[in-house]
Amino acid sequence: MLAHFGCARAGTDSQCGPFGDPPAMIQTGFFARHLATVVPGCYRGGKVVGPWRDSAGTNHYSCLYEPASASASKPLALIVFLHGSIANADSVVLTNLLDYLSTADLGSQGRGFILLAPEGRDTTHKYPPPDDKGLGWDNWYRQLNPSGDVTIAGVPYKENVDAAAIDHFVDEQVATGKVDSKRIYLTGWSNGAAMAILYSLNRPQVASAAVYSAPDPFGAFKDPCHQTPIIHAAANNGEIQVFNPHVPLMHVRNSCDIGGICPNGLTLDAQVRAVGGAIDDVIIDSASQQVNTCEDECGTNRDGDGDVPIGASMRGLKNHVFWPKLWTARMLEFMKQHPLQ
Repeated sequence: MLAHFGCARAGTDSQCGPFGDPPAMIQTGFFARHLATVVPGCYRGGKVVGPWRDSAGTNHYSCLYEPASASASKPLALIVFLHGSIANADSVVLTNLLDYLSTADLGSQGRGFILLAPEGRDTTHKYPPPDDKGLGWDNWYRQLNPSGDVTIAGVPYKENVDAAAIDHFVDEQVATGKVDSKRIYLTGWSNGAAMAILYSLNRPQVASAAVYSAPDPFGAFKDPCHQTPIIHAAANNGEIQVFNPHVPLMHVRNSCDIGGICPNGLTLDAQVRAVGGAIDDVIIDSASQQVNTCEDECGTNRDGDGDVPIGASMRGLKNHVFWPKLWTARMLEFMKQHPLQ
């Protein structure tokens, strides 16, 4: 994860299609197959939900956390947390989201929120080693059409199975009547943050999203199939239509982060604004204080390659692997201020 973002041009690789890269491949071998369907522990009072089998035959699980006040008579906001790559659903305990589970005011009739933490799959990633495979989210195959499977020029394209799994677990909670349907929010960490942004930009039922340290889901690291988000049908493989372009987003990222995530965030910011969206782009230093710019020493190229001093690389890695707990309350407040209209 210490390398810079790749410099491949949009849609120039022979493997690129109308939805970017091909679907991520499940890892093979006995241990990899076991990991692909691992059941999370759901520590600190969580409940295991699942399995749910996707169209490729892989089981998905999720952790569900509910405050005692959750009921159909007073529906609460639903927050979906997507873990980072190589991590799992249980990494939610490394944040302080659960500290707010029963007390946060997100604008619903009662205090608190329902927290859903789905588990990703063990697949290939477009990240540098050792993160080129492992648990995570496929934000490189960008077929997230809300209608599901689609056909283009006679070729069928299945819905992204990770997005379908998130859909299933969210719909399952909404069906209980305990969820305030105007307050379905996404959050995530690293690869999970990228997937949360991509998912939110394609799901009209998502009110807003507030994430931490997201690589640009439309092109980062060694992804050969960069795409530009647009609001109409794509004209070529270098473009990808999004279906919820105006969803409010908040992106908290480190001024010094791994792989040039900070300057890459400038590209993401510009892409979101270009489709008419709004993004609250927050850069923080190692003390979690807001600053105005990325640190040049930690990488200045938005998409290109280059050398980063080992000291800066290690500092970026250290920043990346800790959730910004001082900003959680601000992220929750952002969600509260942006319910579904």
